Formats: sequence, structure tokens, C-alpha cells
Amino acid sequence: MEKKKRIILYEEDEIFGSLLKEYLKTKGFRCDLFLDDLMGWEIFKEKIYDICIIDLTQTFNGGYDLVKKIRLVDTIPIIILSPNGDKSQIMEGFKIGIDDYIIKPVCLEELYYRINAILRPRAQFINNNSNTICFGQFNFNPGLQILRYESKNIKLTTKETELLRLLCTNINTIVERRTALNLVWGVNSYFNARSLDIYISKLRKHLKHDESVQIINIHGSGYKLIVD
Repeated sequence: MEKKKRIILYEEDEIFGSLLKEYLKTKGFRCDLFLDDLMGWEIFKEKIYDICIIDLTQTFNGGYDLVKKIRLVDTIPIIILSPNGDKSQIMEGFKIGIDDYIIKPVCLEELYYRINAILRPRAQFINNNSNTICFGQFNFNPGLQILRYESKNIKLTTKETELLRLLCTNINTIVERRTALNLVWGVNSYFNARSLDIYISKLRKHLKHDESVQIINIHGSGYKLIVD
């Protein structure tokens, strides 16, 4: 029997949090709900979770402070729930490492499908711990989410890992934007498209150590990982 995926949920609103927790349980997830970040943070450090959901309407150190704290120790996928649809706040979230941003009110069914879209590729990578992709002067292990250059290990986030693997399996070939969005994000939307651009920029920074490797834009189409 497949092990149930475990979700950690930070939600200040106890009524909505309990409702969301019960809904996720009916969908086959194990869900731990925390109404404050201090207790939730201590439990987070002790247990292994598959995905984290944070409601930005709470007062948890401004919400994004919690994201930054998590990113210092873990690459767990993070979904933000927020009534704020301001583009600058959304982009800031992706820059600090979130994987998805959902504007409230939340459609529970949509949230369920977004969770699955994030977890499906993550499960594939975890099952491939022994596979290493070599290109240029890099060794890339998708299962461990590590990009190695010389003696340096670069720890990648889930989205960075998924996107880099897609590019690596199509070296010197165009990866269309809609293909990347559908395979990595699960949904082709404006906000996910902007997130894709940000993650491409992050990967370019990781790859800048080797001048023979670069990600180029193909105007009107997508991206290509070039390896001389």
C-alpha cells in the first residue's frame, strides 16, 4: 500500500484550517494543522513532510519570514494561500523559494490538483536517487536534488530540480514554454509563467561556473540548454 503523503498546514483561522485539514484527509493525505508558527516550526524540524501550505493572512512573522526559515533547512514544496493578488508580493514569494501561490478564496478542488501536480514529479525524482546526469563540468543528481560542480554541492529546490532535469533530457533541443509549464507546474497560467522565468534565472546563476554550459532563450518558443 502506498504511504500517505504528509502535509504541514500553517493556518491562523482555526475554522478554515480544520475544514481544510478534513478535506485533505478525505483526499488521502495526512495533515498536521498548526495555528501558530512557533509550535509548527518545532514539529517541522522533527518530522518529515512532503509539502507545506502557509496562509499569508496569518501573523506568522509576516508569512514570508517562515518561508525563508524553512528554505534554510529544507527544499520541501511550499504553497502559499493569500487574499493578496499583488504581483510584487507574488513574485517576491517565488524569488524566496515558494512553489505555488493561490489567491483566496481557495477552491479546495483546485488546491488538491495543484498539490498533486507538485508531488507527482517529486515522487519520480525520489525514486531515481542512483541516477546522475553529467553535462559540461556538472554532475546532477535529481533524486538528491544536488548539482555538483568540482567539489561544491549546490542544493536545488524541487522546482529547480524538475526544470533542470527537463532541460538536461533535451540538451541542445528546444523545450517549449508550455511543455515546461505543463510538466513542471501542472498548470499553464500567467503567474506560473512568471515563476518559470524566475527559476530559469536561478538555474543560470548555478550554471555560470562553466562557460561551456548555458540556457538560452528561443524567442516565441522556449528555452534550450546548450552544452559545447
